Amino acid sequence: MRMERRKFTSLAAALILVGVFGAAVVAQEGGEETAPAEGVAPADALLDSAAVDTSAVDSLANWGTGFEDLGVIEEADGGVMSKFAASGAVEQFQKGGLFMWPLLILLIIGVAVIIERFYTLGRARTNVRTLMNRVISALRGNGGVDAAISVCEETRGPIPAILHAGLRRSTISIEAAEKAIESAGVVELSFLERGLLILATIANVGPLLGFLGTVSGMVAAFDAIAAADQVNAKLVASGISEALLTTMAGLLVAIPMSIGHNYFVSQIDRFVIEMQETSADLVDTLVDLGVRRTAEEES
Repeated sequence: MRMERRKFTSLAAALILVGVFGAAVVAQEGGEETAPAEGVAPADALLDSAAVDTSAVDSLANWGTGFEDLGVIEEADGGVMSKFAASGAVEQFQKGGLFMWPLLILLIIGVAVIIERFYTLGRARTNVRTLMNRVISALRGNGGVDAAISVCEETRGPIPAILHAGLRRSTISIEAAEKAIESAGVVELSFLERGLLILATIANVGPLLGFLGTVSGMVAAFDAIAAADQVNAKLVASGISEALLTTMAGLLVAIPMSIGHNYFVSQIDRFVIEMQETSADLVDTLVDLGVRRTAEEES
């Protein structure tokens, strides 16, 4: 169930990003308004010729003006997508050529992984001190190991999971509990590190794709120069400028992925330290309670 939620979160984030960029492309293509055909009266002329109650029109105009003052009605030049398209980002993307598409795919995948990791690691965080106080109190109370196991089952996260695994084997021996904690820690660490390899790969491949696109663009630019009868500085500069767009795009893709990867690694290191500390506290508590060290020892 947990893996299904993570996959759904990543897929939803990717679909949202694809929809946003697709809407921007549509807004860019449909940004220019067509002129009215000949013989078709403009809207103002139609309003003048129709028998419209002027008082109603005035009231509607005043009503709309009031909402414009409140910022409810959008500006006449369009919404967010139109502004994004008018900023020139889509035009620059189109000028970048074929290699901009794999860079866009890498960006979408990377952002989806970052969103999913933020969500997963945020839900995995636990108040370790409160959890250990509850577990130790349950162990020292009348409920014993069963009560401590119930406390771990009520709390989500990797740390309660490894404590739960150790407590279940503590009835055998401390050695068995330590092995169970170690095995559970490896499993939980693999869940925490899921997706980091994707971010590292995107951070490395993004600039390489950008450089490859630049080389391809430079080749095309010099081919155009060789085919031109008259070479001028404008022709050379425009070709080189479009070729360098893929390098810039590759760096823009790689930088946030590298930052996200390093941030998540630091967060996972904190989880590992907390796992080790809580495991040591649990083993010490079991020793204090007189749990046998190995299965061969007598109780």
